[in-house]
Amino acid sequence: MTSQPDPTPPAPAAAPGEPRHVRLALAVLFFVVFLNLVGFGIMVPLLPFFAKSLNAEAWQVTLMFSAYSLGQFFAEPFWGRLSDRIGRKPVLIATTFCNCLGYAALAFAPDIWWAIGIRLFTGLGAGNISTIQGYVADVSAPEKRAGRMGLIGAAFGLGFVAGPGLAALTTKPEMGHFGYQIPLYVASGLTLAASLGVAAFLRESRRRADPAAKRPAFLAGFAEATSNPVISRVLLVTMTYMGGFSGMEATFGLWAKERYHWTAVELGWCFMAVGGVSAISQGLITGRLAKRFGEAKVLTFGMLLFGVSLASQVVNPAPLGVPIIMAIGTFGMALAMPNISALISRSAPPDRQGAMLGLNMASGSAARIIAPAVAGALFSGVGPDAPLLVGASLTVPAAIMAVNAGRAFRKAQAAHTAA
Repeated sequence: MTSQPDPTPPAPAAAPGEPRHVRLALAVLFFVVFLNLVGFGIMVPLLPFFAKSLNAEAWQVTLMFSAYSLGQFFAEPFWGRLSDRIGRKPVLIATTFCNCLGYAALAFAPDIWWAIGIRLFTGLGAGNISTIQGYVADVSAPEKRAGRMGLIGAAFGLGFVAGPGLAALTTKPEMGHFGYQIPLYVASGLTLAASLGVAAFLRESRRRADPAAKRPAFLAGFAEATSNPVISRVLLVTMTYMGGFSGMEATFGLWAKERYHWTAVELGWCFMAVGGVSAISQGLITGRLAKRFGEAKVLTFGMLLFGVSLASQVVNPAPLGVPIIMAIGTFGMALAMPNISALISRSAPPDRQGAMLGLNMASGSAARIIAPAVAGALFSGVGPDAPLLVGASLTVPAAIMAVNAGRAFRKAQAAHTAA
């Protein structure tokens, strides 16, 4: 593999007959998400090896993942409800610029504890996923939301094609610690471009709320979410499966190094390949399957497929099988994530989209706070395969809750139709 991935994805197509500003907004948002996720994608294979260059222990490596998620836990509901109040655009500008600062600061971290603190700050500024999802919900009819969420998911996937590829190309292990700083400079520059792109081209999708209106508290809408039979179950799905995923994510680089003696370069190429699967799946397949079978059924299948992939890595005998099995798991996640967002957006009132989607991201972040630390302890105390097996087992209850969410959604739809 010697060629650099094409960093320019095709813009998403909007439905014929839609207003021009909606088509432009979706295209701009697609490119903004892509640039932002290229920066994040660079970090996925790089972070464990960057931490090792600071002489970090395995538990400190996973603590970097937990610190980021701790910041994101507080940030997602805050930015989500703030975007409901002041609009999506200023929130997207602020969060993408914080990412830019976070990547640049991490490159200059003098030791692992500074790096952990910087990751906490970056997590506080990274809570824009619910705002992006809220923007898509603002400009999309209910029946189009799963497909549109899939298009944004495709931008995520393409970011994971280009990001890990750029990490593989720009990481220079032979140069020591400096060789791991170069990709961070690249990530910082790309997220700066995303922030400037939002400021210059994105049109606001929400009217600013009345300044005299009462400001919602932290985790505003939690009681509303837990009393909603659909949203409450979907939040549990997110928390359960994300615990398994984040534990695997935090230790996968260490696992690959232990089992196959991989470096950030090999891991970067591997993530680049499976990112392509995610982009194709979310851009071309997820929306179609959701329309045919319903969001809940596709979500359930995605959960189980992801679990099978984690268990399969443990019995896989060859390095070549790693990206193939990862691609299968990525396809499962590509089926799951857009449908989680679509179920929530279809079950929440228009003025609560950002808050409800923010709570969903917060539930995932809660799992991401605890699971990496637990996975690090399992990796060191039980064995390298333990985080993968625990992650696989967690997808079973997640799938059961997805089935229950589907039943509740159909019941709510039937009641609405009868009324």
